[in-house]
Amino acid sequence: MQEAIDFLSTKNPIFQEIIEKYGLPQIPKRPQGFETLVLLILEQQVSIDSAKATFLKIKAYTTCNPETMLVLSDEEFRNLGVSRQKTKYIKILADAVLSKELDIESLSSKSAKEVREELIKLKGIGNWTIDIYLMFCLQEPDLIPLGDIAVINTIKELLNIHDKPEMEIHTQQWSPYRSYATYLLWHYYLNKRNRKITY
Repeated sequence: MQEAIDFLSTKNPIFQEIIEKYGLPQIPKRPQGFETLVLLILEQQVSIDSAKATFLKIKAYTTCNPETMLVLSDEEFRNLGVSRQKTKYIKILADAVLSKELDIESLSSKSAKEVREELIKLKGIGNWTIDIYLMFCLQEPDLIPLGDIAVINTIKELLNIHDKPEMEIHTQQWSPYRSYATYLLWHYYLNKRNRKITY
C-alpha cells in the first residue's frame, strides 16, 4: 500500500493531505461469490448501511444461495425490504449460476476485462457493481468507479473537475494504482461527513 501512496502523492499532493488529516484508508475486502454479488445488487443507488440491513434480514430469514433465491416469492422478497426490480436482478443472477451460464468461482482466474465481459451480460449488473466486485473481492489494484457518487463528488470538490470525460482522462495518471486513489477519495468523503462504514 505504501508504494501506491508514494506514487499517488507524486501525482497529486492532495492524497498526502488526506492521509495527514484522516490517516490511512481501510482497504475493503469481501469474500468472492454469490452472496457478495447479491449484496452489491442491494447496494445499488442506496446507502451501504441500508443495503446491509436488508441483506442481514435475508440471511436471518433463509440461506442466501442461488437455489433459495430463485424459489423465494416476490412477496417474500418484498417483506424483506427488496424492491421489485432488485428481486428480478437477484433471480436473474441465481438463474445464471444454476444454469452454469455464470461460473463465479472462475472469475478469480480471469483478467478484469474478462470479468467485466462476463458479468455485464446479466441484467441488473452494471459497471459500478462490477468495479466494486473487482476491487473488494478480486483485489484489482487499478480501477476507479466513476459511476460512484462519492468518488465523483470528491473529485469535483478536491480537483475542481466537473466533467466526467475529463475525470476519466485526469485519473489515468493515477494508473496503476487507481483503486488505491479511490480508497483515499472514499476515506476523505466519509471522514469529512463523520461517517463510518464497514465494508
